[in-house]
Amino acid sequence: ETFLTQDIVDDANDSSSNKNKEARGQGIANIVASIFGGMAGCALVGQSVMNSENGGKTRLSTLSSGLSLLLMILIFKSWIGSIPMAALVAVMITISISTADINGLKNIRKIPKSDIAVMVTTFSVTMLTKPHNLALGVIAGVALAAILFSRKVAKVISVKRIKNEENRIIYKVKGQLFFVSKMYFLQGFDVYEHPREIIIDMASAHIWDQSGVVALDQIIRKFKNGGSKVEIIGLNKESLNLFERLGGMETNH
Repeated sequence: ETFLTQDIVDDANDSSSNKNKEARGQGIANIVASIFGGMAGCALVGQSVMNSENGGKTRLSTLSSGLSLLLMILIFKSWIGSIPMAALVAVMITISISTADINGLKNIRKIPKSDIAVMVTTFSVTMLTKPHNLALGVIAGVALAAILFSRKVAKVISVKRIKNEENRIIYKVKGQLFFVSKMYFLQGFDVYEHPREIIIDMASAHIWDQSGVVALDQIIRKFKNGGSKVEIIGLNKESLNLFERLGGMETNH
């Protein structure tokens, strides 16, 4: 929610905040607060939007807001308790309307279906949990977005035969090789054809995990079992280190 709040405030003020700095400061503050029995906290969208819309632009406004809230709790507690709930609800509805991106709803038909699925999932999980838990909604949305992104990236990998001679075949691999794209990678090779020499050019590819190493190792083994000499070229440093650590075949680069 802190990062979401930062994005909203940055957009409203045409500013750019340092999310890493904010996360470190908030983490340290929560640790110190917990040592003294305090409750951990994070940035809040509603209060931040109200602060920004009423002219608060610097850290001084945040400090003033916190001190004012502390003062109200300690000194004016009985007065605050007498404020009708309907008034607070009206304030929150006003904030929600000002925060909502109405133009985004107008263009919802143009948004990719994967993005719509993530939004619907985040909203549904948030509303179905009791109490309405935005954190769980965000976690569900991020998880679904990661799955959809992995599937999308997996289909980007390609294996092309760029040179086909009588006794030598050169395959050029482009894209990201990991557990999701492994299947598409394996389908790009004709393992039933065994020329004297096979060269696999990995200059435009990157191996990310053990599944990628296993897939490349599997291709090498099948070609070698058929009597072909296999040469891997173009592996970048990270991919080469991973392949040499987890794989069992010789490589040239």
